[in-house]
Amino acid sequence: MAKLGFFVVGHVKSNRPQPTRYSSVWPVTASVRYHGASREAVCQNMTEARTVEQPSQFPTEHCEFLIRGPAGAIECAVDVPDSVEERPATVIICHPHPQHSGTMRNKVVTIMERSMRELGLRTVRFNFRGAGESEGDHDDGYGETDDLFAVAEWVRRTRPDDSLWLGGFSFGSYVVLRAAHNLDIGQLITIAPPVDRYPFDGLHHPECPWLVIQGDEDEIVNFDLVRHWVGSLKPPPELIVMQEAEHFFHRRLMDLRGLLKNGVRDQLPEPVTGLESL
Repeated sequence: MAKLGFFVVGHVKSNRPQPTRYSSVWPVTASVRYHGASREAVCQNMTEARTVEQPSQFPTEHCEFLIRGPAGAIECAVDVPDSVEERPATVIICHPHPQHSGTMRNKVVTIMERSMRELGLRTVRFNFRGAGESEGDHDDGYGETDDLFAVAEWVRRTRPDDSLWLGGFSFGSYVVLRAAHNLDIGQLITIAPPVDRYPFDGLHHPECPWLVIQGDEDEIVNFDLVRHWVGSLKPPPELIVMQEAEHFFHRRLMDLRGLLKNGVRDQLPEPVTGLESL
């Protein structure tokens, strides 16, 4: 453990009553850009109004597209695991603060995406309103939660039998925790939650396994406040502290990849191939 530079501070699963589930009515349309293994665009169907049909099925390869959300178009990117690793689960990953250069292409977000895909999950990243090609203006977490609900609705339509997971980094942690109360999710992952910048104390405890990862040399999020906040939760989530790690995990991304995979491995559904052989 010491060689990896992290330690675990507790683990829990909640037995609280199931919350009321969210039901949205956002009209969803999409502009689709499919990519092959080289990630080069080979086809692009776009209109100025961005009103072409949404993907009716979850893509079978890397794909980027626009869906219609509450504030306009939402830019999304999906990736799929190797067929031999595939599990019946999809994770939606939320990025850090868009007013501080946060997008779905952030390195911590992409390492989370890679980690989950290597475990056999389908992954969905998206840009909050006002970031990348997503329309609308920043809304301090409120409208961004609605953006997440719109993406989750699309996932539910295209993968109705999958377990839905949520992951967020920094500001994205606040958004996924706000949404978790109203979505039936199988796992929540929050990396470097900015508890000193947003009202985390007023949010509902998610009804699922919950992993928190925090660097002890984070220059943006106060480590002591995160540890105190986690300890105040009843029951507390599992907290993994990465020693000598900064907010963006510079030079520690591969370590973070390992922590993510080990931290959620016990919650993974059985592989699709295993289910088909029963």
